[in-house]
Amino acid sequence: MGIFIFIGIGCIAFLVIIAVLAVLFYKTYEAPGVRAGKRGEKEAAEIIKQVLQKEDILLTNVCVKYKEKATELDNVIINRRGVFIIEVKNYSGTLTGKEDDYEWTKYKVSRGGNIYEKQVRNPIKQVRRQVYILARFLKDSGIRVWVDGYVLLLNNNSPVHNNMVLESFEGIDRALHGRAHHSLNSGAVAAIKKLLQ
Repeated sequence: MGIFIFIGIGCIAFLVIIAVLAVLFYKTYEAPGVRAGKRGEKEAAEIIKQVLQKEDILLTNVCVKYKEKATELDNVIINRRGVFIIEVKNYSGTLTGKEDDYEWTKYKVSRGGNIYEKQVRNPIKQVRRQVYILARFLKDSGIRVWVDGYVLLLNNNSPVHNNMVLESFEGIDRALHGRAHHSLNSGAVAAIKKLLQ
């Protein structure tokens, strides 16, 4: 009888160890898409920093909530011309879709030559939603400011080519500095920065 108790305790201990290892693996493992997204966000922040002017403020991974709507903004640039959101995507492969489609289709060819198809959220629609949420959040906080939104696809594979899709350093610079936006004073810039940090 003692041997059965010993075997039973051993089995339970083994199962507990397996469960602990599974939890640790789950918590430390990141799916390839998540890793690519994080790498892309870091790469984009470095690209954006290259076109920033002295007075520009760059905030990354900003969480904003307006009423029941919440969003995370990859990059927010604040300067005297306004507030700018740059949503970053590190999609590989070929993208198809239109500006107003809810989703785009991503096609990717594996090393073995197989074609994979996946639906991804349309980043243009995503950034429009982000602009709405951020503008309303700032307005409710007593700051009326123009908010613009842009998409930066790091692999230059956007199926849509318009002024919301940034495709070069010059495009980023033009979006942040080239257009005549509403002028903000330094107090408003500081207040926005404080709200979003």
